[in-house]
Amino acid sequence: MNESPSPFELAVISQDAFREIFQSMSEGIIAINKGGEIIVANLVAEEMFGYDKNELIGKQLELLLPERHRGAHVHLRSEFNQNPVPRKMGQGRDLNALKKNGTEIPVEISLSYSKAGGRFMAIAFISDITPRKKAEVALKQSEEQLILYAAELENKVQERTKDLNISIKNLEREITVRKKAEEDVRRALEKERELNDLKSKFVSIASHEFRTPLSSILSSISLIDQYNQKGDVEKIDKHVNRAKASVNHLTAILNDLLSLSKLEEGKMETLHENVYIKELFSDIAEEVKLLLKSGQKIVMECNTSKESLHTDSRILRNILFNLLSNASKYSEPNKSIYFSCENTATSFRVTIRDEGIGIPEADQRHLFERFFRASNVSNIQGTGLGLNIVKRYLDLLNGSVTFTSEYTKGSTFTIILPIRHS
Repeated sequence: MNESPSPFELAVISQDAFREIFQSMSEGIIAINKGGEIIVANLVAEEMFGYDKNELIGKQLELLLPERHRGAHVHLRSEFNQNPVPRKMGQGRDLNALKKNGTEIPVEISLSYSKAGGRFMAIAFISDITPRKKAEVALKQSEEQLILYAAELENKVQERTKDLNISIKNLEREITVRKKAEEDVRRALEKERELNDLKSKFVSIASHEFRTPLSSILSSISLIDQYNQKGDVEKIDKHVNRAKASVNHLTAILNDLLSLSKLEEGKMETLHENVYIKELFSDIAEEVKLLLKSGQKIVMECNTSKESLHTDSRILRNILFNLLSNASKYSEPNKSIYFSCENTATSFRVTIRDEGIGIPEADQRHLFERFFRASNVSNIQGTGLGLNIVKRYLDLLNGSVTFTSEYTKGSTFTIILPIRHS
């Protein structure tokens, strides 16, 4: 008999942060219990398979498979339940899925799982790769056409010796075209491998980084209910703040992942406008204060002769918020964070200095790499994306970032932006 969603599972998927994760993804996401019953599917998955909103919930996963594969898949699903390991499905072979209208589509699937609260859920990340398959067919046809053309050219060379020199030149041109096509294919394959690595790392981050704050939120909700019955207001406030902190952490992860996705796809556009410096800096400082640890404070000093800066305020806000929140995250309570700015005739400089744990010298050359985390932050939550995104944001603004750091004594990050005139 199929296993129906438990109250625990319904509690997990009902959280606002979890729904936002599902609905903001560009891939289809489906969560399944041990019995193969679909617990939740995001909008992309419903549209991909042609189902109405929530129509997939409660149905068996095998409904989305061609009938010829359903029997074998039940056995494969059972094996995954017994030994769940994040992985890709169908290595080395094509995978097809079945839409509601009976048509089949080629797909690419990555599997992960969750055991939050002791209950098991398999999670499938599904991409419709129909455009890629069409491109592969078109590419194969082009290669076959090139081969046929080369054969015809060789026959002409044999038949027309008097045109030998001209034919050789033509052949050399065709070889150049073919080499360029092969180089283009090689680069495309490298890009595909890079994107696949990014997806695999995202699956790993999603299964690890989301689980802890979600579990914290659930336990806090349960304890709040208990303390509410006892009228213990102090402990209720404590667990409300704990749940809020976990939601803020999830939101930060989502913002990093969404920003990275836009940057990877080249969809991040800049909109330059006159930004009032002290007003923007004050707003950011107030926003970051909500994240500060006990006793931490922001010391702001902006000695600039400029009232405004012509730049993209949204991107600049994200850069400064990321650096200030990092300064708080990697510093102990009761430490100060120093936030200052100045300008020259051609550039605007912002410096953020903390008294935190610092960065080991061996790690410093990797600091702006995607998914990199220093060796001394293993007990501090994070994705390893923040500084990579900061650097790529500054590239969009034609700016730069430098840093100095001493292990156990703190770090100083400096961003430099060109002064533009509106």
